[in-house]
Amino acid sequence: MYEEVSHTLLNRILDELKPDINATDLRFFYSRLGANFYAIYSLFNKLYGHRRDFEEQLTSLVGVMARNYSERDAKFKQVDRQREADHNWFLQQRWVGMALYANGFAKDLADLRDRVNYFAELGVNLVHILPICECPVGKSDGGYAVSNFRKVDSRMGSNKILQEIIDALHQQDSLIALDIVVNHTSDQHPWAKKAMQGDAKYQSYYYMFDDRTIPDMFEQTMPEVFPETDPGNFSWNDKINKWVMTVFHKYQWDLNYTNPEVFIEMLDVILFWANKGVDVLRLDAVAFLWKKIGTPCQNEAEAHKVLQLFKDCCQVVAPGLIFIAEAIVSPSEIIKYFGEDAVVAKECDIAYNATFMALLWESVATKNARLLNQGLKSLPAKLERATWLNYLRCHDDIGFGFDDKDIGLVGYNPAMHRRFLVDYFTGEFDNSSARGRPFGKNEKTGDARISGSLASLVGLQAGIENGDETLIRNSRKHIVMLHSLIMSFGGIPLLYYGDEVGTLNDYNYERDTDKSADSRWLHRPKLDWAVMEKRHEPGSIQQQLFLDMKKLIELRKQADAFADFNNREMLDLANDAVFGFVRYNYANPSEKVVVIANLSPEPQRVELDKLRQTAYVDPLMLEDLWTGRAPSVFSNQLVLGGFQFYWLVLSQSHSVFNRR
Repeated sequence: MYEEVSHTLLNRILDELKPDINATDLRFFYSRLGANFYAIYSLFNKLYGHRRDFEEQLTSLVGVMARNYSERDAKFKQVDRQREADHNWFLQQRWVGMALYANGFAKDLADLRDRVNYFAELGVNLVHILPICECPVGKSDGGYAVSNFRKVDSRMGSNKILQEIIDALHQQDSLIALDIVVNHTSDQHPWAKKAMQGDAKYQSYYYMFDDRTIPDMFEQTMPEVFPETDPGNFSWNDKINKWVMTVFHKYQWDLNYTNPEVFIEMLDVILFWANKGVDVLRLDAVAFLWKKIGTPCQNEAEAHKVLQLFKDCCQVVAPGLIFIAEAIVSPSEIIKYFGEDAVVAKECDIAYNATFMALLWESVATKNARLLNQGLKSLPAKLERATWLNYLRCHDDIGFGFDDKDIGLVGYNPAMHRRFLVDYFTGEFDNSSARGRPFGKNEKTGDARISGSLASLVGLQAGIENGDETLIRNSRKHIVMLHSLIMSFGGIPLLYYGDEVGTLNDYNYERDTDKSADSRWLHRPKLDWAVMEKRHEPGSIQQQLFLDMKKLIELRKQADAFADFNNREMLDLANDAVFGFVRYNYANPSEKVVVIANLSPEPQRVELDKLRQTAYVDPLMLEDLWTGRAPSVFSNQLVLGGFQFYWLVLSQSHSVFNRR
């Protein structure tokens, strides 16, 4: 958009920067900058227009963008242009992700580099390596307390080895995703160290106060993130005699985005990794980016403007880069992290579907779809050019932040139901086979979240411990059925390392004093590759699960209906134990996949007439992609065994899948 004031300013900035811009070909940079500058100027003005140095800071911002574009490798610029031409590339069903710790999946980055072919063997083509930047020895919040945003931690490897991994993944047509912790730094970061030495410039990079007057004002409305281990949101620093905002842990200092220098520094960090070939950046703790007295300091309008500004600047320099929003908030808030635009995501392209994840875990405990169906009604429709990240487990805990209204609508008491869920997954509830542990228990409210591996939470661990073959068999079916839902629901499925072979809880963290107070390490395992090799051992649980996962991924990639274009309709199947929806091919709506899953270990039935009414298909003309056979029908009812699922397609369409 052309606007006189902003473009006159842009001309002045470019004249000032001209001697510093050395790239020989800036055609694409200038065309993208011209297209995006009014938005960049407007956002920067809303955030920082009150400052006397506004024009100086904006000049610095454009300079950072120009320098990073000049340094961008030609092969990545070519990818940028390809993705601009195919702007829906990340919505296709071909993408399947896996999140992992480099020193959990493997010994370190060098070992991970040597195991890159494993992802192709399974079918995964988006590899998300959890935090690997330099962080302090000891307590580092699993790598999220960063002391150097540009350097790989030496205990993990080196920037050189990481580059080799990136190149190897690109050679097998896979994407690489990394974390950028945008909300805070370690107290050992050079900025924090300079702040502790009394440098006023770097003290302004954080929230620091001489006394409790302002911190107490903040505390009146700010919730506590870790009430057990780090109560409150401020910590006293003896070296500078100031209170520092530390929302997460005392050793993590919140960055002050009211200072434009912080924004520019972090944009430079984002573009640094984009220029290394990173395809996807997970922006950590984005809900916390802007702090205002009298608010919860989460989901503020200015936080969204910061993300929009990151996005617009990256579209100038590296438009092939996409963002994941790590915002584990209510459905009405999550949807905002795509952006408020009616069509195009202007903040983050991908967001964690934490609502779907939590509802699936609720169904694991209740064995019914009542709250799952009700809760999904509260999930707003996403933008057309944005997508969900659907997952069952991740490095973090499981929270049950459902809307109290939804819980009440399905006949449960909200407080009692959440207490039941905690009791169920910690094995305190009668007949529960779950082996989880509480995390973040708030003694004031009684709230708690859950830690534990997928396999241990659905009963596989208990089955193995007790020699219960029925429980082992049901747990395996349960694991596969749950993955069938994240594979087909709409979005990018994200597996968590080890789940594909049924990895159990790892209790070794209890012997590490830096980790023993954090039960999340229960599900951050160090994989035993002798056990992993059992995926080739006929009859082993590892082989059974691995082959099932591999098959799910293959079938997902073949089904055009699983691409994410808001092409899903929920089904009312008149059976609380059965969950279902229809996915249809956006380009050819008559091509459908009907997904039906039994959430219970007991056989269930769905009336064929009900399926005809809701899915608009004749069930007698369907075949199951998973088995390659017609679904089981008896007495005019579709029949499902315990934890069974169907991916149903019209028989005449089935041959289409097989020919691909």
